[in-house]
Amino acid sequence: MTQPFTTGPQPSEPLGGAAITQQADSDNNNDAEQELALASQWKLVWWGFKRHRLALVCGFITLFIYLVAVFAPFLAPYSSSFHNSDYTYAPPQVPSLFDDGSLSPHVNGYGYEQDPETLALTFTVDEDQTVPIGFFVKGEEYELFGFIPWDRHLIGPKDYDGEPMYLLGADSNGRDLLSRIIHGTTISMSIGLVGVLFSLLLGVVLGGISGYFGGKVDNAIQRLIEFIIAIPTIPLWMALFAAVPAGWSPIQRYFALTVVISLVGWVGMAREVRGKFFAVRGDDYVTAAIADGASQPRVMFRHMLPSFTSHIIANLSLSIPTIILAETALSFIGLGLQTPTVSWGVLLQEAQNIRAVSTAPWILIPGLAVVFTVLSMNFFGDGLRDAADPYKN
Repeated sequence: MTQPFTTGPQPSEPLGGAAITQQADSDNNNDAEQELALASQWKLVWWGFKRHRLALVCGFITLFIYLVAVFAPFLAPYSSSFHNSDYTYAPPQVPSLFDDGSLSPHVNGYGYEQDPETLALTFTVDEDQTVPIGFFVKGEEYELFGFIPWDRHLIGPKDYDGEPMYLLGADSNGRDLLSRIIHGTTISMSIGLVGVLFSLLLGVVLGGISGYFGGKVDNAIQRLIEFIIAIPTIPLWMALFAAVPAGWSPIQRYFALTVVISLVGWVGMAREVRGKFFAVRGDDYVTAAIADGASQPRVMFRHMLPSFTSHIIANLSLSIPTIILAETALSFIGLGLQTPTVSWGVLLQEAQNIRAVSTAPWILIPGLAVVFTVLSMNFFGDGLRDAADPYKN
């Protein structure tokens, strides 16, 4: 008997499996496209930022640095004012984990060696003397977050009244450089945040007014911005901060320095905001808000500004390193913060003495903290800016 002639593919297991796989892939693609279409602006920024691996790592590093700034009194072995004049320019101590085969974190103590010609004393490592290191040790009292009294430190010598511990060496007054760098993180990083908030306020308000109204208002604000940009930055900062009375307290000088830096730093933000306002002021939702009777401030800051908030935040993350560098530069040349306030710029003031640098090169370590922080925040800001750019693939 002749078999009936049939056309088309015969059902088979491999073909059926491939069809199911293709159907699943198609469904997944449709779900992904639907999720992408319905995603909020912030979710799109987060997805784009996650693809930037270096920026993601630097974002965690930046978060860690701010945590150090918040918990500085607990993390630092000593207070910023602790000193021992017997250990002027003491070199860094190398910690060891084991002692006679047993786990016992410690550093070796200091010995002295005298040059027979110059009679100068230099520090040496005393192998017979050890300074035990502990965690959550009892030390100087402080107030965590400014109001919680405590006396525990994450790391430090077990015997607080015994031989000191200088993991990164000591300065000209025998003060622990590691502790002072940690305490300086609080001031330097907070100036970056406070300064950028002042710049944000001035930049958004003046840039928004310039971009929204245009015409003579825009022309006047842009000429002001160009005038400020034309003045060399360092001399302008020096002139503004020279007007600060010398008798002001450290807190007053802190806020004065922040205001001085912000008076120059807002111009870049203002131009960014102006351009964004120009770009969206003719959009349908802006026209609808105006037709609905919304006031001009409401149209500007309730409808237009939120449309590019992520872009502003990305630019703010790039402005913080600039303010940190400005504080460091002003404090380094003696026009910024002064002792007893501790910042990275104040710590670098000792590096002006070439002889001191040649004798104790570890006093340059605060400069490495500045470089590391600025690089991390710049990479983080670049990734955030790229993620917030709607035209970037």
